[in-house]
Amino acid sequence: MTSHDLPRRATIADVAREAGVATSTASVVFSGKANVAPATRERVLAAAAELGYAGPDPRAASLRRGRSGIVAVVLEGHLRAAFLDPVTTAMMDGLTDGMADLSAGILLLRDEPGDEGSSLTNAPVDAVVLIGCSGRTKASLDIVRSRGLPVVVIEGDAGEGIPRITLDNTTAAADVARHLHDLGHRDVALVTLPLDTDRERGPVTQPRIDAATVDVTIDRLAGMREVFPDAPAISAGGSLIDEGLLAGRRLLADPAARPTAILAQSDLIAVGVIRAAEELGLRVPEDLSVAGFDGIAADGLGDLVLTTSVQPAVEKGRAAGEQVARMLRGEPGLTLHLTCRFRAGTTTAAPRR
Repeated sequence: MTSHDLPRRATIADVAREAGVATSTASVVFSGKANVAPATRERVLAAAAELGYAGPDPRAASLRRGRSGIVAVVLEGHLRAAFLDPVTTAMMDGLTDGMADLSAGILLLRDEPGDEGSSLTNAPVDAVVLIGCSGRTKASLDIVRSRGLPVVVIEGDAGEGIPRITLDNTTAAADVARHLHDLGHRDVALVTLPLDTDRERGPVTQPRIDAATVDVTIDRLAGMREVFPDAPAISAGGSLIDEGLLAGRRLLADPAARPTAILAQSDLIAVGVIRAAEELGLRVPEDLSVAGFDGIAADGLGDLVLTTSVQPAVEKGRAAGEQVARMLRGEPGLTLHLTCRFRAGTTTAAPRR
């Protein structure tokens, strides 16, 4: 069969002819932008069904508008790991809410090692949302800007003129640390999120901090160190329970050097630390206090309620989506600053005498 033998796709003109109405009338039935007499509407829909016409070709509308109807969201690391984190899923829910009026689809792009932003070079997108702005993501940003696309960054510094959605990570982390200090803890250990795109686990040294590229990690660490300037810290490979388990085992392995409290930069890491403590027969909070950051509904805590800082994850995504919508309407995007709320739970208590 040649391409000439293939059935031609029915057009709105074909439907109008079959229904005995003007093409403009048939078009209005499918656009929903004006009222049409019910009998006329039914006649047009019956003709469309007869001809196998499913509605206007979305590509044609996109070409008329000069838009693809797609917004790219760039995440670092493995997508499956990102979506194991309830913060990411809540943020994506908010993002789609914020862009509801656009009727846009979302294209998820992973910023991979060696990619240097090339996946964005020809991606058919109208705007870009960057989650964080570290290392490789900055290469993506250069490409986005060269294409003249609107861009919004969630929790990262993209430089002058790029609208950002920021969080009070430093202040919020200091609030949790101060809670532990007020309870009487002085021997505290810290578990951070990854410092850079290599996601290396291990002791957080000053050279590693100086070379760090993940703003969220740097800012939360600064807040923790405001209260506990000399606290030892180790970096986890991601915001995952398994990563917290590994970090907890490492910090609690030597009974003579165990801290009285562990402060983690995410709730999932904190849950892993609690599991490590339970493996060793330690009770939380009697033998060890544990605090996190995020305020998610974390599984695996039993009757415990995690002490944490609750971040507005849905609002963060919604704010980014609203700025994308603003810029696609030709309005300037705004930088917005959101705040977290401290929540005392049952995983922290005064250290044992």
